[in-house]
Amino acid sequence: MIIIHTRLKGTDYVWYASYGSNLDRNRFSCYIEGGKPEGSGKVEAGCRDQSPPIKEATHIMRYPLYFAKESARWQQQGVAFIGLDKDEKHYTYSTKYLITVEQFMDVVKQENNGLNLEIDLETVMVNGLEAFSNSWYGMILHIGEAEGYPIFTFTADSEPEITFNKPSDEYLSMIINGLKTTIGLENTEITNYLTSKPGITGNCDRKAIEKLVLNWGDRSIQI
Repeated sequence: MIIIHTRLKGTDYVWYASYGSNLDRNRFSCYIEGGKPEGSGKVEAGCRDQSPPIKEATHIMRYPLYFAKESARWQQQGVAFIGLDKDEKHYTYSTKYLITVEQFMDVVKQENNGLNLEIDLETVMVNGLEAFSNSWYGMILHIGEAEGYPIFTFTADSEPEITFNKPSDEYLSMIINGLKTTIGLENTEITNYLTSKPGITGNCDRKAIEKLVLNWGDRSIQI
């Protein structure tokens, strides 16, 4: 069952703040329109409403970014999550997309492998976060507001011990593209950013990340 509150403080729209592969607008468009993202192993169903986002913008989230688990979508390697505790010493780059509440719900459903959802966004706004499932992205966070619209994202519920895992080159390429084209970071900034994150730190050689960042647009380059 999907509970959709179509009006939140007088609006039908919300910001979805992405921080993983959805930093790449082409990858995110597959969640809206349907289709198979480059490098991914899964065809996405798309949203019931396939209208493009009304707007997109850069957002800095003060939650720690890390890579963990083994994703069937992405070569059985790690994917991005954020921690649940806000801390001003952390920064995670995000592209936020202004989409309808219905589209946001459909994106959450796709990120959770088509799981039927029961989510009350009003409750999320009151509590700051709400677990709706024990699936990978079964925790929704309300992380602020912008231009009169609430900002939401989703991540994993807290775990006693997180096993960090290296992401695939294909997955990182999506993030790199978003960091370059949307956030506007330079190569060295991107390398410093990625190599500081758990799952990459200690698991990936810095020179390999530098090469991937340098050649992010050339899919023939192997590292």
